[in-house]
Amino acid sequence: MKPIILIGIALIVFGLIALTYHGITYTTREKVLQVAPLEATKKTEKTIPVPPILGGFALAGGIVLVIMGTKK
Repeated sequence: MKPIILIGIALIVFGLIALTYHGITYTTREKVLQVAPLEATKKTEKTIPVPPILGGFALAGGIVLVIMGTKK
């Protein structure tokens, strides 16, 4: 397969994921208090927003790259 087609497929997959989930969420643990062997932690969920317009551009760009890769 041509590299341009592989990049196009990757952009299509990323675009679909970005349009579906609207962001990446992850959890971090923070140490709040530590007294000798006892320890208190706090879980915090953080989200990195992915704008839907970015997913749309990635999807459209991926489709264009796949079409360009199939033509001679």
